[in-house]
Amino acid sequence: MGAATAAMVTAVVGVLGTLLAPLVARWAAKRQRAEELGAEERRRLFEDRRAAYTAMNRASRHLHTMLKDALHRLRDGVYSDEDRAAVEEARRDHRDRYAEAQMIVPEAVLVASREVNAVLSEVDATAKRIDRSRARDGETPEEALVALKAAEPKLTVMRRIMREDLGVDD
Repeated sequence: MGAATAAMVTAVVGVLGTLLAPLVARWAAKRQRAEELGAEERRRLFEDRRAAYTAMNRASRHLHTMLKDALHRLRDGVYSDEDRAAVEEARRDHRDRYAEAQMIVPEAVLVASREVNAVLSEVDATAKRIDRSRARDGETPEEALVALKAAEPKLTVMRRIMREDLGVDD
């Protein structure tokens, strides 16, 4: 290759480099922005899931506590309208947190939550029947408190599944 050809090739490469540099820079900037948006979206979804887990866990445990308190008060004959209203509020909050979470949490968490809900719902129904003097044979506050104990390990399992999904290691 002669000097003239080498000069011509160098000039062409230089011109092409000058013309393509902005295109390559724009492509690299678009790619970086897409990666940043993807990371931002993953972070947002993680935070939404974490918030849903926190709310579900809190609402489930609160309803558990409210039912336990209600059963103690029913047993002692001091269950009041205020107590009924507090349990109803806890029940509604629990239902709302579960409904919100259904759209963003994995099925394993929903399964664990349904297992907790089954115990809480059954005990809640029993407490209502006792409160309304419509208890079935053998339904007493004491028996309902024993039944409510079954929720405790299920709450622990639900929390463990949530923590594992969030990457929390013990």
